[in-house]
Amino acid sequence: MEKLRIIFMGTPDFAVGILDTIIKKNYEVVGVITAADKPAGRGQKIKYSAVKEYALANNLNLLQPTNLKDEDFLAELKLLNANLQIVVAFRMLPKLVWEMPKLGTFNLHASLLPNYRGAAPINWAIINGETKTGVTTFFIDDKIDTGAMILSSEIEISPNENAGYLHDRLMRLGSETVIQTLSLIENGTANPTIQKENEEIKTAFKLNKENCKIDWNKPGIEIHNLIRGLSPYPTAWSLLKDNDQEWNVKIYEAEYRIEEHRENIGRIKTTKKELKIFVEGGILEIKNLQFPGKKKMTVQELLNGMVFSENAIVC
Repeated sequence: MEKLRIIFMGTPDFAVGILDTIIKKNYEVVGVITAADKPAGRGQKIKYSAVKEYALANNLNLLQPTNLKDEDFLAELKLLNANLQIVVAFRMLPKLVWEMPKLGTFNLHASLLPNYRGAAPINWAIINGETKTGVTTFFIDDKIDTGAMILSSEIEISPNENAGYLHDRLMRLGSETVIQTLSLIENGTANPTIQKENEEIKTAFKLNKENCKIDWNKPGIEIHNLIRGLSPYPTAWSLLKDNDQEWNVKIYEAEYRIEEHRENIGRIKTTKKELKIFVEGGILEIKNLQFPGKKKMTVQELLNGMVFSENAIVC
């Protein structure tokens, strides 16, 4: 058995959950690498990554390179004398970084590879209506999420689960899977398998304003999946029009039910407590949303101070 000296690379909260488990299992983490500090928000205040916050709070050796090919950074990395690197939600590594440690560099990806390679696997699994997903550990190679797989772990996705809830469950599953992977590598029993390529592999494209916009001409179940797949972040959005007024509205939560109707697609109908939108195949009842310049609110809170006409639509 070879004692592991680990460098951990990651940036968001998802990575923190994995790093915390590694530390609590008493593995030696000789360095943590995360994104450089960036200004954020209206005040453009410097914001630390979630991984940096954790590393500082736990007195871990922290590096924040802006260029992963910089000679000073590479020299510092080499001095840490790590024999294994773990990557969770970081960025693409140059070959001279991922091939540096003796035992290799492995990544934890939040999907069942080879499906959902890319930037947003949790979101796209829900958006595409999958009923199961999982996590995969794999040794990094020179492409994105294509390396030889070490372990996969699977969980079911419930019909109304959103991306935030699934994120937290996958973080816990990922923590367990990383520890199992470490045990295999430590004992020299890891047996990685090559990913099989096929034309049906689904991709986890980067999310942007365009693919987060709701297309109300799609079937109701697909709209429902988009809303929950983008909640709580970055959030599905739509234009809402009422006579000469127009708003860009974020929709965080909705319930979909199959129901026959003869209403125009996108028409809004409200009561004192409900906001319903007619869609292909049924009705979407909106539960939580956000108007420009306002805080996120329930529909009931919205309707306490806002009245819609019979002409109100989404588009």
